[in-house]
Amino acid sequence: MSQRQVLQVFEQYQKARTQFVQMVAELATRPQNIETLQNAGVMALLRPLLLDVVPTIQQTAALALGRLANYNDDLAEAVVKGDILPQLVYSLAEQNRFYKKAAAFVLRAVGKHSPQLAQAIVDCGALDTLVICLEDFDPGVKEAAAWALGYIARHNAELSQAVVDAGAVPLLVLCIQEPEIALKRIAVSALSDIAKHSPELAQTVVDAGVIAHLAQMILNPDAKLKRQVLSALSQIAKHSVDLAEMVVEAEIFPVVLTCLKDKDEYVKKNASTLIREIAKHTPELSQLIVNAGGVAAVIDCIGSCKGNIRLPGIMLLGYVAAHSENLAMAVIISKGVPQLSLCLSEEPEDHIKAAAAWALGHIGRHTPEHARAVAVTNTLPVLLSLYMSTESSEDLQVKSKKAIKNILQKCTYLPALEPFLYDAPPNILKHVVGQFSKVLFPWIFRNTSAESGQLSTTY
Repeated sequence: MSQRQVLQVFEQYQKARTQFVQMVAELATRPQNIETLQNAGVMALLRPLLLDVVPTIQQTAALALGRLANYNDDLAEAVVKGDILPQLVYSLAEQNRFYKKAAAFVLRAVGKHSPQLAQAIVDCGALDTLVICLEDFDPGVKEAAAWALGYIARHNAELSQAVVDAGAVPLLVLCIQEPEIALKRIAVSALSDIAKHSPELAQTVVDAGVIAHLAQMILNPDAKLKRQVLSALSQIAKHSVDLAEMVVEAEIFPVVLTCLKDKDEYVKKNASTLIREIAKHTPELSQLIVNAGGVAAVIDCIGSCKGNIRLPGIMLLGYVAAHSENLAMAVIISKGVPQLSLCLSEEPEDHIKAAAAWALGHIGRHTPEHARAVAVTNTLPVLLSLYMSTESSEDLQVKSKKAIKNILQKCTYLPALEPFLYDAPPNILKHVVGQFSKVLFPWIFRNTSAESGQLSTTY
């Protein structure tokens, strides 16, 4: 055989390998092919191709593995059991940018499924290599590495701490300052996934100077980036008063209120969530939100959307109202009660109705004036029907009952109480009768209260 004929054998073999990995990568994009590929032993066939002499074959093999591992945890488990991770980690440090992106994709696809699979990635030494990739010149490599680190960190505090210990946080903060929007999104998301688990991890992220950068990006025109920024600030603010105050000190008000009018529904939801996580801590923080026009803006936002997008705003009104009667009155003055009553009546999901009932209970529990503001919206009969309905979830029944009790114990507006005389079960009726007694025969309660000091607080 001539030299040309000999070389032709190798060319055909290379062409066959190339065609194989390309076809597998293409087939792996369709869910209906996954089981067939798995049963055909595709993992064992792809593994040696990760070390192929031809770089494009290596990259395409890694891409195919990532697509397969991304599909379900069984295939991700097969990557781990096939000892493929050490090869990927070794090559991640040595190969070109195309391979690095593909390898980081495989690590992300494996790590996303469970804490155990994410731990397997940590155990094979991938974190240090991924962190080095955050310093790569190519933005695509940085993005792929940040994505993988975020997917590892999101599972629990231990894995997040491992990502922190590998030195990822300062480099992720640098990534959010890069001009590429996609890189900003993924880096912010990774920082959010680290911060969410504990006050200590959130403080680590804050100490890297992230809040100021996030605050500057609240008005970025990219909706997906805004979602991530608002989510990250929420994950920081939720842990403690100190962290919430740090977020507020970055002058996010009133800028964040403009996000409540955003065209993107999830920007609205995440903005409401951020304001809620700040308001829940103290009356002072809630008062700051009221003073900035936050309560009125959230009520408008609740009116402009449906379903789960409303939920954080509904909870915010409950948290604000729970702090004090003055703050509850601010919710009433901003016309929050009619909006909550509407949510209670028109929302199909029980968990949203339950949140609205909980918020209305906190508004009406302070004084007769507060209770009347809730009662005149005809909310009490709706709460009663939800409490008595066998179709209501247990949580909705409990929260409706608690709200009814809270409101009734302060309500002296008799027209709102009259329907309860006919429809209410005994455990609710006793509170209604008690309120009638207080209004119609106040001298009895004054005398009894003076003598025993007990009866007036029973109802």
